[in-house]
Amino acid sequence: ACVIDVGVNRVGEKPSVKNPGKMVAILKGDVDFDAAKEIAGSITPVPGGVGPMTITMLMKNTLKSLKFKLGIA
Repeated sequence: ACVIDVGVNRVGEKPSVKNPGKMVAILKGDVDFDAAKEIAGSITPVPGGVGPMTITMLMKNTLKSLKFKLGIA
């Protein structure tokens, strides 16, 4: 099975790697990654998993909507 985790949850803070004096959010998905990776054939990480694809599809659909509105779709 392939697990696609689209959830993003802030579960705390930690010092920044680049700037240790600054605190940054700790992000986790909706899926228990450690448990799921033992069962799933593949799993998307959080952060860094489906975010770029979500943004790409949002832009694609926005342009599609504009073309439809202008009658050039």
